[in-house]
Amino acid sequence: MERETLILKWLDNNLSPEELEAFKALEDYESLIKLSNYSKGFKAPEFNTDDALQTVTSKIEHSKTAKNSWYKPLLKVAAILAICFGSYYYTTTLDTTIATQYTEKTQVQLPDNSTVNLNALSKITYNKKDWNDTKRSINLDGEAYFKVTKGSTFSVNTDAGIVTVIGTEFNIKQRPNYFEVTCFEGTVRVDFGKEKTMLNAGDSFLIINDKKADRFATTKAQPDWLNSVSSFISVPLSEVLAEFERQYNVKIDVNTINTSTLFTGKFTHNNITIALKSITEPLQLQYKKANKTIILTRE
Repeated sequence: MERETLILKWLDNNLSPEELEAFKALEDYESLIKLSNYSKGFKAPEFNTDDALQTVTSKIEHSKTAKNSWYKPLLKVAAILAICFGSYYYTTTLDTTIATQYTEKTQVQLPDNSTVNLNALSKITYNKKDWNDTKRSINLDGEAYFKVTKGSTFSVNTDAGIVTVIGTEFNIKQRPNYFEVTCFEGTVRVDFGKEKTMLNAGDSFLIINDKKADRFATTKAQPDWLNSVSSFISVPLSEVLAEFERQYNVKIDVNTINTSTLFTGKFTHNNITIALKSITEPLQLQYKKANKTIILTRE
């Protein structure tokens, strides 16, 4: 006998003993009894059997839906887990970026235990997920000193050129219109345009305003800026002053000065007065301070 017929006869109190047993065997028998007990507290002026059947059936279907709703919290949990997993995957595949501000320096340890010392106002970017035994690649904007552990090819990408090594120590300075690579240990290959240059310990490679400049061999074990000193050999004054601004977070006014003049010398990062004298006295310049601006003039 159909389920709806049993319910209809039950509402009319017209079930035979056999039909009563069939009614009790219904999946939603308990729900029907609860609804019946609940409805006894209410008395309607008239009772329509067809309407009652539709109402009870509707409530039973709702009750069945409620019974099956146990899985909804699990769906929420699954959704949360999916979001968390997606977020984890997304964040772990993102690049790692480390940057310094004016006057700031920092040291970074890479996944292979290579180290990078960042000079002021510089930035490196690399991907930990892609960093493995066959690929070590990092992007540089600014100046950094690298101590690379032996292993697979290690590449430093800059806007000016690419520096490739196996295991060595070297310094890269990439600034607007200035690109310099100095090798302190091992061998470095510099790719600049179509030109490939091999540097051994003590060798340097310098490009200023897209032109290659002569460099002198160095016997130093590391760049001077690691010891808070900036040093220059036949470098345009414009680059010297730009480095000064990065180390002291000041603005230098040079409206009356020829900044293409070549400068050889150094300045400290620890005392602005001494640093200014180290630049101005050899060039016979004068300076005055106005808030965070330094004005250079001829004597």
